[in-house]
Amino acid sequence: MAQLDDDQAQDVVSIPLEGKSSIADHMVIASGRSTRQVASMAQKLAEKIKQAGFGHARVEGLPAADWVLIDAGDVVIHLFRPEVRSFYNLERMWSFEGSETSMMGRN
Repeated sequence: MAQLDDDQAQDVVSIPLEGKSSIADHMVIASGRSTRQVASMAQKLAEKIKQAGFGHARVEGLPAADWVLIDAGDVVIHLFRPEVRSFYNLERMWSFEGSETSMMGRN
């Protein structure tokens, strides 16, 4: 989350999935203003995950950088360009009744 804030990610949402899904314990969704920013955020985040000792994160979608998925095991991070994010609307798909999603970052 700190790295996304440092990279000026927009509309950062954290969704707890523990006990609700077997794919991950946590999902983070954020936007970048352009494909260049999305790609840069993804590369920095993958490097930060590796440096922190969590191994190599799988990164998908980097060449186009409209939607980049970073699979870090227990945490899955989705980075979008704003119009792609609004089209797929993952927040609505993954929000569960009674769950709390936290938002941080810039609008």
